[in-house]
Amino acid sequence: MVWIKYIATYLLISQNVWPEGPETTRFTLNWAIVMMLGELYVISFVTAIKITVDWLRENRRSTQLKKAQLESELRFLRTQISPHFLFNTLNNIYSLSLEKSDKVPETIIKLSEFMKYLLYGTHKDKHSLKKEIDCIENYIALESIRHGDKLKLEMEINGESKEKKIRPMILIPFIENAFKHGANQSVNSVEIKIFLNIEGDLLKFKVTNTMPSEQLNKHEVGGIGVSNVKKRLSLSYSKNDYHLNIKKKSNKFIVELNLKLT
Repeated sequence: MVWIKYIATYLLISQNVWPEGPETTRFTLNWAIVMMLGELYVISFVTAIKITVDWLRENRRSTQLKKAQLESELRFLRTQISPHFLFNTLNNIYSLSLEKSDKVPETIIKLSEFMKYLLYGTHKDKHSLKKEIDCIENYIALESIRHGDKLKLEMEINGESKEKKIRPMILIPFIENAFKHGANQSVNSVEIKIFLNIEGDLLKFKVTNTMPSEQLNKHEVGGIGVSNVKKRLSLSYSKNDYHLNIKKKSNKFIVELNLKLT
C-alpha cells in the first residue's frame, strides 16, 4: 500500500512525494516508515470505531436477550397458581349442582372471570391495581363458597386503586397461600384477614391467617407460592421499590408487603 501511495502521488499529484518533510522524489526507507506510521494512526482509529460499534451491538443484543428471558420467566411464574384450586372449585360446582343449588351459576361465572384473568389479563408488563383486586375478590368468593361457615374472612380495602398500576399476579399467591396452608388443612374454624391500604404511590398489603396445629412446629415459612412471588418481586422491582416481611407469630402466619405503585 505504501508503494501504491508513492506511485499515485508521484504520477498524479506531485513529484515531491514528501511535501511535509525533506523534499524528495525517491522511495526511501525514512519516507516509507513515516507513511506507514501515518496509516497506522488511521487504521487504529477506524479499528477502535469498529470495536466500539461491535461492542454496542453485542451489548444491545445481550440486553434484549436477557429481557426476553426475564419476560419468559415471569410469564411462567405467573401461570403457577395451584391447579388444586381449579380442581377443588370444579368439585365444589359439581357438588352444588347435585344439590341443585342456586349458587351454581354465580360460581361458574366467578370461575370463568378468574380463568379469563389468568389467560388474558396477565400478559401485560403492568396493569390496573383495580383488576388485581377484582381477581382477588373472585378468588376469595370461590374459596368462601367451598369452605362455608368454617371460614371467617375479613377484607378491608382503603384508597383509590383505578389509576394505579401493578405487576400482574403479585398479590394473588399470598391469598392462595393463606387458603392453602390455613383453611384447606384445618378441620376447625380458620380466620383470614386481608388488608389493602393505598396511600399515594404506596401499597400496604397484609394477609394474616391462622395455622393448623400440625404446621406450627415446621421450620419453613410459606411454600412454593411464596418462593414464586419472592422471585417475581426481585425480577420485577428494584430493592428500593418493595419491602416484604413474612413471619409466624403464635398460631398465625403473617405476610406484609409494602410496594411502590406507578
